Amino acid sequence: MTISKIDLLNRRFSKRLWGYAPEEVDQLMGEVAEMLGAVAEERKHLIKKVKRMEASVEEFRQRDETLRDTLMSTQRMVDDIKGGAQREASLILDEARSKAESMVQQGHNRLAQLYEDIENLKRQRSQFEIQLRGLLETHLRVMDSDDPAVSRLESLESKLRFLRKAE
Repeated sequence: MTISKIDLLNRRFSKRLWGYAPEEVDQLMGEVAEMLGAVAEERKHLIKKVKRMEASVEEFRQRDETLRDTLMSTQRMVDDIKGGAQREASLILDEARSKAESMVQQGHNRLAQLYEDIENLKRQRSQFEIQLRGLLETHLRVMDSDDPAVSRLESLESKLRFLRKAE
């Protein structure tokens, strides 16, 4: 049986010669004592439950703090790894660009050398044509000239061939 504060305040005892009726007061005292005992037991139980919950809350706080620290450490590691990867990628790109520029420069140098070689070959060809033309013109002049010695030499060669055939 539960007694509320209002029940206690509104409770009226019958009056007797020397005050209130002792049985009614004793009965109320017994009910209040039982209720106070139950409340005390429930209070002990609740205090134990609160302590367990506080311990659980503290454990969860520690776990939360540990997880937060772990998460922060992991985030720092990820940021460090990303930074390192970005630096390495930048170095690789710079090196690739440098190699590409070097290769392009080598290609330009080789192309310039080929153009120079082609120009040299054209000059050599032109000189060769001039020399060949001069030689041919000289031979044509010699062939066109009526040198009596050459004519006599040709006639002797022709006679010699004839004699050889006759043999």
